[in-house]
Parts: sequence; C-alpha cells; structure tokens
Amino acid sequence: MSEFAKSLSVTASGLQAQAKRLRHVSENISNADTPGYRRKTVPFQAVRDINTDVESVKVGRVSLDRSELEQVYDPSHPLADESGHYKGSNVDLMIEIADAREAQRSYEANLKMFDQTRQMSSSLMDLLRK
Repeated sequence: MSEFAKSLSVTASGLQAQAKRLRHVSENISNADTPGYRRKTVPFQAVRDINTDVESVKVGRVSLDRSELEQVYDPSHPLADESGHYKGSNVDLMIEIADAREAQRSYEANLKMFDQTRQMSSSLMDLLRK
C-alpha cells in the first residue's frame, strides 16, 4: 500500500468517526427535553491494521451517560409523581454544542488532510508524466 493510500485511509477513518460522533451529538440535542433520556457518548479507539501497518480511528461501543437524571417540577406533567416531579434527561446543551463544534472542526481538519493528500498525489502524477 502506498503512503498516499495509507494517508487517505487514515483521514477517511477520521471522517467516518467524526460523522458518527456528530450524529450522536445531534440525537442528544434533539432528545434534551425527552423525559428519562440518557446522553449517548461515543468513544474512539485506535486500530492498527497488521497487514498494512496503518493505524486508524474507529468508533467504539456507544454508551449511555449514567449521571443522575434531572428532577423537573411540573405537577401537570403526565409522568409527575405525587410530589409533582418527574425525571428529565441528563443532556446538557452547552456540553453538546461544544462537542458538536469539536467534532465539526475535527471533521474539517480531516477533510483538509484528505484534500492535501489528493493534491500531492495528483502533483506527483503530473511530475511523473513529464
């Protein structure tokens, strides 16, 4: 496997990982007001391909945040107990927005690396044709 192909493989894995992360962040944001919803977290793992000796990024198993659910006081809510409280979600919108911004910037960085590698490969081919 050429160095260009290795580089493209690594950046493609980074793009896929950040896209999955962004998908789960958007699910968290859309369910922030859903009673009983637990925030999903996405871990990344480094995976080495022994055949090509390329280390890439892989999304690990998605897990649920086990922190306490917010107690919301609303006696008119159908899920409210006798004290007027029900369990909301444990999604913090500020954390989710920060995670979304980080995933977006990481995605853009991987996309730039992919484009740089493609341009270098194209330039090399042009030089070899001369």
